Amino acid sequence: MLNNHGQTNFSIGFTGLLALVFITLKLTGHIDWAWVWVLAPLWGSAALFLFVILGIVAIHMAIAAGCLVLAWWLGKESEL
Repeated sequence: MLNNHGQTNFSIGFTGLLALVFITLKLTGHIDWAWVWVLAPLWGSAALFLFVILGIVAIHMAIAAGCLVLAWWLGKESEL
């Protein structure tokens, strides 16, 4: 991103900084975590986003299925 002076401005977010800290600690031997957990700040945001989206879809499908069952039940009662 360019700032007002035409210079490129790079910033690192919280998860990027956390990933750098974890990588540094892993390479210096201060933590003995698996690499998948050391790099978790990098993929964790995407996983959380995907989890939220899937949850919203599941809730939507449950509500739609409930509406279909209710419509079926109300249609069945009118036949009695």
